[in-house]
Amino acid sequence: MFEDPALEINDEMTAGDVTNWTSLTHLIMIEEVEKVFSIRVALKELIKLKKVGDLVTLIQQKIG
Repeated sequence: MFEDPALEINDEMTAGDVTNWTSLTHLIMIEEVEKVFSIRVALKELIKLKKVGDLVTLIQQKIG
């Protein structure tokens, strides 16, 4: 998705750490997460996501 095979993702990573991370790729990523994990991310939850670890925690909470 971010077209960088050397990209290593970690919990502290933010959008600013990824060269090709735009608002559009962010929304596409969230859509893919929703499909893969069969969850829905509400707008208020989306706004709170500041780093990758936040997304991981949200997924874990939703899939229980």
